[in-house]
Amino acid sequence: MSDSPQDPRRRHSASVVDGVGKSAGRAMLRAVGFTDEDFSKPQVGIASTWSMVTPCNSHIHELAERARDGADGAGGKGVIFNTITISDGIANGTEGMKYSLVSREVIADSIETVAGCEGFDGLVTIGGCDKNMPGCLMGMARLNRPSVFVYGGTIQPGKNHTDIVSVFEAMGAHSRGDLELIELKQIEETAIPGPGSCGGMYTANTMASAIEALGMSLPGSSAQNAVSQAKREDCEAAGAAVLELLERDIKPSDIMTREAFENAITVVIALGGSTNAVLHLIAMAATVDVPLSLADFTEIGRRVPVLADLRPSGRYMMSELVEIGGIQPLMKTLLDAGLLHGDCLTVTGRTLAANLAGVEPYPEGQQIIAPLDAPLKAESHLRILHGNLAPEGAVAKITGKEGTRFSGSARVFGSEEEAQARINDGTVVSGDVVVIRYEGPKGGPGMREMLTPTSAIMGRGLGDSVALITDGRFSGGSHGFVVGHVSPEAFEGGPLALVEDGDTITIDAEADTIELHVDAVELERRRAAWRQPVPRYTRGVLAKYARTVSSASTGAVTDLAPEA
Repeated sequence: MSDSPQDPRRRHSASVVDGVGKSAGRAMLRAVGFTDEDFSKPQVGIASTWSMVTPCNSHIHELAERARDGADGAGGKGVIFNTITISDGIANGTEGMKYSLVSREVIADSIETVAGCEGFDGLVTIGGCDKNMPGCLMGMARLNRPSVFVYGGTIQPGKNHTDIVSVFEAMGAHSRGDLELIELKQIEETAIPGPGSCGGMYTANTMASAIEALGMSLPGSSAQNAVSQAKREDCEAAGAAVLELLERDIKPSDIMTREAFENAITVVIALGGSTNAVLHLIAMAATVDVPLSLADFTEIGRRVPVLADLRPSGRYMMSELVEIGGIQPLMKTLLDAGLLHGDCLTVTGRTLAANLAGVEPYPEGQQIIAPLDAPLKAESHLRILHGNLAPEGAVAKITGKEGTRFSGSARVFGSEEEAQARINDGTVVSGDVVVIRYEGPKGGPGMREMLTPTSAIMGRGLGDSVALITDGRFSGGSHGFVVGHVSPEAFEGGPLALVEDGDTITIDAEADTIELHVDAVELERRRAAWRQPVPRYTRGVLAKYARTVSSASTGAVTDLAPEA
């Protein structure tokens, strides 16, 4: 109960537990395990995304306990609390997927709420799936207290080198008649062998890699197997690292700088990462008032090649990259080539260059990461398109395997379900540009991922002859000629709302354009006749999200700072 001079590491917890006037609070904390000695220690909140909802997070409670032990061992007091997670893989293709991107905001809000209320001095957050990782970062950044992010780790491959995308594409093959029902069931039963995030360079592994490149997780955290001693040690080290950050008063705003976000973009491109990284990195940057826009992905993409032969477009899985050293040797290669900012501070308290100084190159003969002088693609696969169909921009994932230009006839659908049904029944044919609209941040609401229709297109053998464009998003597992994040979205009266069946659309991933070949007079006639659809939700979290969310071009955030 001492009122002795405040430990600068306890600038938040002291206001909760110090002094006679805080006896009631201390009494409650004693009931959850605090001792007299604990009240004088810096408190480290451990935000766990543990849940039975998804294998990505089903092991994270043990990891949270390891992080708590690390904080305790370094002289702090670890306090575990939970936030939510949802499963994209389970919800894809259903109405429930509308809650996916919404969950990113809920997670950020909940971490800010708990840590702000309880007076934690520092934080460890542990995420293992697409939205909870950027949600964790956004929550930590808002609080701006010494913090470390830990990735839950990647899953092992399923039987016959399968993963979750194998199941989605098998569904498409079955609908075409190329796969027997018993074969589909066998893939379903064996593709997900245990805990961990989806196994390719999908959104989870993409965001984990981006966060490590950003400097907000310890070196190696993004490339470890979910169930491994390395991951357990990573968690303990993260808990201890927060105490060092508290000692030196190093906060997220010191690490999450403009140059650090450029490093994250560079690594995402080199790895052939998910389009969702565009959305999430812009949102994360907005949280710390760092200017980042679609144009930055184009600029950086002109000088950074794609080097990783990873799924969905490549051959290998993240667990195989783990075996040869993870992303650290790749980052060292990029640093040595002048493509990373080496002077950026990280959660180790050292610079990125210092962290990478002793990193050994990949073993001779490995085939996963190409050399800089023989890249898989000389420029970025993430193409930011503009044109009369996307005045504010759209995001395409073009590896080159599907070609770089597509011109075809629009086949227009007002929802994902409608499109999925017409893909499955053979209505969608070679030469079509599938248009799925009213699935944007406001219109969906929630900007659903289109993994189910893109997988159906691939499964039906149309991957090189059908394009798909949407104001929704794509899973990191989506591949083919796909364009998402079309802005302004159709619900807001964007040009996507004016497309009609049979219109010609051209997508050019070299010129970075997306054009609707309809003259201006006809477009104005259609605009005059257009009426905004009635909102699909009027109460609850989806309605609240639709009222507050920004455009996909600005990260689809709900707390965008007002312009000065």
